[in-house]
Amino acid sequence: MTPARRLSVALLGLIALVVVGYFAKDLTGTSSDPAPPSASASVPGAGSGLPVEPLSGLPAQVKATWELIGKGGPFPYPRNDGVTFQNREKLLPAKPSDYYREYTVPTPGSDDRGARRLVTGSSAEVYYTADHYESFVVVDVSK
Repeated sequence: MTPARRLSVALLGLIALVVVGYFAKDLTGTSSDPAPPSASASVPGAGSGLPVEPLSGLPAQVKATWELIGKGGPFPYPRNDGVTFQNREKLLPAKPSDYYREYTVPTPGSDDRGARRLVTGSSAEVYYTADHYESFVVVDVSK
């Protein structure tokens, strides 16, 4: 067998191994498909990179405010609740100016609105800040 013929046979054998390996991978169910998204990825706003917290893990007043939002009020601060949140701090994802709404979360013992707020997005996102917009968490309202 000539060297050129040996090289041709070797290349043909290598191609055959690659093709067989490709189809064998499909038969065994092994694939390079990405893993299914995590549970938190299904929470609106989770893609923001902010931490996700269950509603049940936040102060009770957060849940009460969330329930008021669902009912459409009445809110404790009607002039301030349900108004456009401007996102001046740019901690939430950039959206059009009328995308977010903010609501007061009462703070026990405070004689004013306090620092706690829920901010909702037009695509069902819910964010909570306990420190007047210094930081936010995404709220998983299903938990």
